[in-house]
Amino acid sequence: MHTATRLIAITLLVVPVLAQSSSLVSPSQSQVSVPLPASPDVGPSFDVATIKPSDTSAPHGTGIRSNGNNVAAFNFSVGELIAYSYGLHAKQVITEPSSPLGAHFDIEGVPNFAGHPNLTQSRRMFQKLLVSRFKLEFHYESRELPAYAIQVAKGGPKLGLTTRKPSDRTGFSYNCQAVLTVRNASVADVARGMQEAFLDKPVVDQTGLHDRYDFDLKWTPDESQSYCPVDPAHSSNDPEAPPGLYTAIQEQIGLKLVPTKAAVQVMVIDHIEAPSEN
Repeated sequence: MHTATRLIAITLLVVPVLAQSSSLVSPSQSQVSVPLPASPDVGPSFDVATIKPSDTSAPHGTGIRSNGNNVAAFNFSVGELIAYSYGLHAKQVITEPSSPLGAHFDIEGVPNFAGHPNLTQSRRMFQKLLVSRFKLEFHYESRELPAYAIQVAKGGPKLGLTTRKPSDRTGFSYNCQAVLTVRNASVADVARGMQEAFLDKPVVDQTGLHDRYDFDLKWTPDESQSYCPVDPAHSSNDPEAPPGLYTAIQEQIGLKLVPTKAAVQVMVIDHIEAPSEN
């Protein structure tokens, strides 16, 4: 998915966390996190929800915001909504060309609980909406796809073990200066965060590392790696600018991103249809 439409979630208390602000996902923001699994007894859903076709001719981005007890998703294609709801890269969603995944909708609703939903709750709410209103049916399978593999670079990893407790939350966030802040995360967490936030292919962990780490990563993004305005001329003329992502990963944390083909779990859409009437 091109960055113009890729989704970015703001930091929350759960990895990507929905912060105290009113916006969950917004093209103008650049904080991204990785969600923790929901506990089995959590059952958030929409109490009521309206679904309307988006005005795709209007100049606005794609995002999710929360205002009081109201949650709204604007200008989402069905495919983007599926990817967001199930924590997938868009290329992990497989369907027939005739399916309505490219149709865009505005969704507004009220959760069945008080307070702002965190990312895990938000995703669960939209999962249930996709099943009840879009009649989504699917199954998972493994397929070989173009992907990025995170591997250990020559010289070995340069990662510090986390100072947090195993029960503490995982943190994965970045800002417009392209500073990625990772706390209490495995490399598998980082792979998932990267594919959801700023890479154009799924990402798989091939490091064999199983510990949890804290690190900061600074790089100069290109247009495919940021929602923020990118000034190539300024970056190329600034001797103090950090390197590009691929170099930064090797130099700063001793890992590398390698384009490859890898077995990736994909969601195969068995059935989906235009949403039911409001």
